[in-house]
Parts: sequence; structure tokens; C-alpha cells
Amino acid sequence: MSESGLDFTLAIGGAAGQGIATPGNILARIFARRGLHLYAYNAYQSIIRGGHIFLTVRVREKELETHGDGIDLLLCLNQDTMDRHLGILGPGARVLFNGDKIQPGEAPDGVVLCPMPVKELTEGSKNKLIQNTVSLGVMMSLMGVDFSVLQEALELLFERKGSAVVEENVEMAGGGYEYGASNFEPFPTPLPTGDKPLAIWTGNQALAMGGAAAGVNFYAAYPMSPATGVLHWMAQNARELGIMVRQVEDEIGVANMVIGAGHAGCRAMCATSGGGFALMTEAIGAAAMMEIPAVYINVMRAGPSTGVPTKTEQGDLWQVLGASQGDFERFIVAPKNTLDAYNTVPELFNLVDRAQCPGIIISDLLISEGTYTVDPDLIDLQPEIDRGALLVDPEPNGNYLRYKDTESGISPRAVPGTEGYVHVVATDEHDEDSVLISDEFTHPHKRRRMVEKRARKFVGVAADVPAPALEGPSDAQVTLLGWGSTYGVIREAIEMLAEKGVVANQLAIKWLVPFHSDIVAGILSESNRVLIVENSYSGQFARYLRSETGFSAQGHIRKYDGEPFMPHHVVEGVLELLVGDSDSDLYVPYQEIIV
Repeated sequence: MSESGLDFTLAIGGAAGQGIATPGNILARIFARRGLHLYAYNAYQSIIRGGHIFLTVRVREKELETHGDGIDLLLCLNQDTMDRHLGILGPGARVLFNGDKIQPGEAPDGVVLCPMPVKELTEGSKNKLIQNTVSLGVMMSLMGVDFSVLQEALELLFERKGSAVVEENVEMAGGGYEYGASNFEPFPTPLPTGDKPLAIWTGNQALAMGGAAAGVNFYAAYPMSPATGVLHWMAQNARELGIMVRQVEDEIGVANMVIGAGHAGCRAMCATSGGGFALMTEAIGAAAMMEIPAVYINVMRAGPSTGVPTKTEQGDLWQVLGASQGDFERFIVAPKNTLDAYNTVPELFNLVDRAQCPGIIISDLLISEGTYTVDPDLIDLQPEIDRGALLVDPEPNGNYLRYKDTESGISPRAVPGTEGYVHVVATDEHDEDSVLISDEFTHPHKRRRMVEKRARKFVGVAADVPAPALEGPSDAQVTLLGWGSTYGVIREAIEMLAEKGVVANQLAIKWLVPFHSDIVAGILSESNRVLIVENSYSGQFARYLRSETGFSAQGHIRKYDGEPFMPHHVVEGVLELLVGDSDSDLYVPYQEIIV
């Protein structure tokens, strides 16, 4: 904990099955109710039981979007955690562990070992996970938090399991609290209290809630990490919100059911990861040809193929850019954080409804499975909804042209079954009246006309997409360019660079298609030096930027080991590329925490 008490990071390590999530959730609730901002990142394996899990929870009084660089308090639930992580701790850190079973080894200078006599403290309990509750009590004492706060959290968590469970957990936590207060020196600065209580959500929950706020009434999915959290939230709240939720046999079925629902007039959405998205791509092209709005979410993980299912990466950019064959109109957007993810969903639905085309949200494990606090007053629960040229009233004349060649390129879209609007919808090229032109005879002039019509509608609607703006002084020594989830870590790295005398600014890209080529190129051309920060080996965004603008960055900071950037990774990369002796324009940070 810092001298000001404003920045504190704790970590819990153990194996799958040791109940790591429960103490993490309790701590998150306590911090949020206390009005403190937090970010929790869980590094876990795909195995159901066993393996190594490392949950990092960072808390401070101002907003944060990264798990930071250090650890102040480490709870070791097994020997493996102690062996892996003791050596990376710095002076002042506390290490909490079961002194009956775990051997700490030699701790670095200034690290304080806090062994707990778990057998003694849990005497009489048959609950194998009760040591976690004891540990929570000790942790509260170390952080200077009154026990009543923990007691209330435990009562709320376990009330459904009955009074006996509640009483046991409160008793064990109380014993841990008293033991910690009597035997261990607390951190010098007690945990402060913020201005008001905050809400907690994950990125997947934010995406799902954004869909609900946007008026989504059909959601389909095939479970696939790390996107499954969207399905979970939708399923849990479907009945109350009037959303039809379907778990489908595979991603091909998912993608086509979403198109069908969109055709019927629903706002329809689905979420998957890279492997599932690969199966969806033909359907996305079909939606473009049939001019049916639908939203597809790709939550990136480390690939290729099955890759590393529980790790993060930004390696699907070109997959999304090249989704399906042919030229067609679609929106692609990469939210910068959870609140942005929430706001992006209704924003994108309005655009795809107006342009009558598919839209793709590209997130990643870092955002989607990360746990964040948010000021509930910032959540717009009733965003503007624009359904575009959607016809729902009967047409007495019955002379309906589904794909009418209008000046804007946007054709009137009727809800199927509405009287007077009979039309054909198919994946073949068609004329204005929806009659296919690719069966017996292909008509080149009609084909050209339809291609240009679809392109024209996108131009008009795309003009409403906000362009990126430079954050920070325009005359900075270096401009850090990133997209999507790198926003938060770059922002914090800029603060750290300022302390070292390096003035930096940031250009964060959210909208990938349409890409504001002229604006981006103009900003970068006036920058002193541009470094691109991204989670991919080949620099997918760097190549995309060059293809759209002709601009080549002067340096690259890339990470592709499955773990997200830590702020010091970016700082060290900037310093190395600015003043380092290496002739390389590439910096790849070393991952100190092995999980």
C-alpha cells in the first residue's frame, strides 16, 4: 500500500477447486461499497481442477483499468503459489499462508511473512474451503477495515445457505481477524473510503446489459470462452426483460438464427470467440447481401485454433476484417473499456438498423472477463433507439421494392408479414424488387447497380461515427497508438512516463470500420514519434494502419504471451525505443508473473 493509501493490490493464488473466486468476489463487494475503484484480473487455466490460478485485485480512489505493476498482499492457498510468486514481491509486501502446510522459503528483503495456524483457527469445521474465510478475516485486519464490514458481506453472501453456514463463516472470519490483529503488523495506511458506493460488472456483463438497453429481444449463442459470460447474463435475465435466449447446437446455427430474428424485425445479437467466429463468417456475408441488421461479438483469446482458451490477445483483427467473402458493408468496433462496451452496443445497433447491415464488436478476454467498478450514474439505462427505415404499417398498393435504389442507398425495410410488403429474401444477388439475377441469366448492369447502392448507404451512415481524437499535449515527445483494450494501460503508462520526464500522448482507435483514414493520418503526421502498442505477434493493427493510411510507425511494443500488458511494460518499451542502444524498432516485454 502506498503512503497515501490510494493504490493497493492484493493477489490470491491456488489451484482450480480451492475456492479462489469466492474471497475475490467478497473483497470486490467490500471495496465497491466503500466507494473505491477496482479492477480484478483472473489468470486461470482451462483445466477444471488443478493447475494454477492467480487472481489480482487492484483498488484505489481514482478510476483504473489495469492490474498494475506490483503486489502488496499475497494470499497463498498452496505451495505452488508460494514457490511461483514469493520472489517477485517487493519491500513492504505481506504474504499470508497456511503455516501448517506451506513452506515459504527465503523471502526478498522487506517482505513480511504472515503464517496462519489454519488447523487451530478452523478446529471443528468440516468445510475444506473454510481457510479462505479465515484468510479474509486476517486480510481485513491487515488493511485496517473494521470486522463488521466483512461480517455484513459474509451474511449477504451465505444467507441462502442457511443460518448455520452464515454463523460458521462469521465465526471463522472473526477468529482470523483477531489472530491477524494480534500477530501481524497492519499496513501503515488503512483502506480509505470513497465518495459513494460503486457498482461492479465484468466486460461481458456490460456487453449483455448494453444489448438489453438497446432493445435486444433475441440472443443466441454456443458456449465458448471467454464470451460465455454474455450468454450467462442474458439467460439469467431473459424472462424479466422479455428476451428470447437460445443455446444452439453450433456457431453456424447461432449466426443464422440471429439473421432470421433480425429479418423478423428483432434486434438480435450473439457472442463467441475466434474459433466460433470462424464458423459464423459465411452468415455475416449473407446478412450483408440480404441487408439484415444483426450484431456479432468476437471476444478474442490466444489462437490460432484452440490456442490458449483462457488467455488474452488481439490476434483476431484480420480475421474480423476479412470475415466472409466479397465486398460488403459492415461496422467493426473495439470498445476501450467496460463502460464503453456498454455504450457501444446501442450505438452499433442504431447504425446497423439504419444501414441495414451486420455489425461486429471485437473485444478480448482482458475486457470481457475482467471485473471493474463503475459509477452507476454514468450508465445510461435508456439510450436513444433508432430503428431506421423500418416499415410496420400496411401498404394498400402492394408495390413494394425491398431493395429500392434510393439516393441514400437505404431501402425501406418491412417487417415480414406486414400486409402489402411481399418480397423475396435470399443470399443471391437481386434486383430492386428482390428477384434473383444469378439463376438463369446474370445481368451485369443490375449487379453493378446493387453493389453501388449498398456501398452508398454505408457512406452516409458512416459519417455519423465519431472520429478518434488525440489525448494529451499535441507537442508530446511520443504518441502511443493503440486500439481496443490497450487504452487503459497506455493511459496509466503515460502518467508514469511523465514522472520520468517523458511527455507522451495517446491516440486510441475504437472504430476500425469505418476507419477515419484522413483524420488519423493527419494526427500521426504531426506527431514527433509514433509507437504502436498491441497484443499480437505480427502487429496486425500496424499493418492495417499502413494499408489504410500509408503511415508506418517508428516503433512497436508488442505482447503475445497470453497475459495482458502491465503499465511498466509500456513504460520500459517507450524508454528503450526512444533512447535505447538497440537498432530494432520492436520491444517485446518480459512477463514476470508466470501463471
